[in-house]
Parts: sequence; structure tokens; C-alpha cells
Amino acid sequence: MQRARLLLGCCVSSWKPVRMASSRVARQAPHANKVALVTGSTDGIGFAIARRLAQDGAHVVVSSRKQQNVDRAVAMLQGEGLSVTGTVCNVEKAQDREQLVATAVKLHGGIDILICNAGIVPFFGNIIDATEEIWDKLWADKANEERLKQRLLIKRLGKPEDCAGIVSFLCSEDASYITAETVTAGGGLLACL
Repeated sequence: MQRARLLLGCCVSSWKPVRMASSRVARQAPHANKVALVTGSTDGIGFAIARRLAQDGAHVVVSSRKQQNVDRAVAMLQGEGLSVTGTVCNVEKAQDREQLVATAVKLHGGIDILICNAGIVPFFGNIIDATEEIWDKLWADKANEERLKQRLLIKRLGKPEDCAGIVSFLCSEDASYITAETVTAGGGLLACL
């Protein structure tokens, strides 16, 4: 029996590093050669999502209502060596949405991933609504912030990057069997968001 444990222990210890190594290799660029269009992506959660998707290999098109915000976000992300372009888009205007899609198609030939902060007509690939409403409005002052932290199981407020990893996962092949689900990044908030 002890001999079997030793033998099994050797197999398990040699198997685990190989499995982890192959997992790391497969996950280095889960969005390689994909095109991601992210609306409202020049700051906050949208910016963090655009950065993460680009870090994971996607060609990202960022957008915002103001040209200077688009220029700043594109310069910052390109400065990190990421494949990012951008254009102005107010998603409330149909003409702007059409232009945004046309720009992505012209530059990259299509769209594989759409991350939106507004209800727009579904098309192409993965569509994720990354609404920031609760993130932007809940902690207006220090007292509110402390009360909220006490209600959270992890006892800290969320950061935009906390959503970005989830979005990248949901857009990856690893999440190919997940559909029509609501995933809440709420830090263990006990009440419904």
C-alpha cells in the first residue's frame, strides 16, 4: 500500500506541473486575432475591460462620446504595446452606432466581441452588457463607503479590473457553454444588486 502511495505521489507530482504548464501556454492569448468593440471604454470599467481584452490578444476598438477621451485612452493603451484603435460614438444615436460598427469592420474585417454599456441591437459573436451603474453611484462619501464594505463578504470595494477579468473569461472559449446567464461581480454583497 505504501509503495502504491509513493508511486501515485510521483505520478501526481509530475502530472500537475505539466498540466499547469500547458494551461498557461493555452491561456496566454485567449482572444488572439479576435476583434473586440467596447463602448464607453475610455475610463472606469469599460477602460479596464478594453485593456484586459487587448492584454489577452484582441484587437480592441474603444469608443466614447468625446474625441479627447478616445485619444487619451488609445494613446495610453497603445503606449502599453496593446492593439487598440478608437472612434467617437454616442450609443444613444443610431448613426453613431452604425459608424462605430463600420469603423471596426473597415479596420479589422468584422467584430467577434461586443461589450456594450447600453441596449443596442445584438449582432456578431459575444455580447456582454457591462453596466457600471452601481459602481459609479454607490460610494458618494466615506461613511457610505464604510457601510458598504461591512455588507461585502470580502470587505473591500470593487475596482474596474475586478470586472475586466470576468468579461474576458466570458468572451473566451472557456465560457463557450455559458449563455443567458447573469454574472454579478458584487464582492459577496448579500442583497440583490
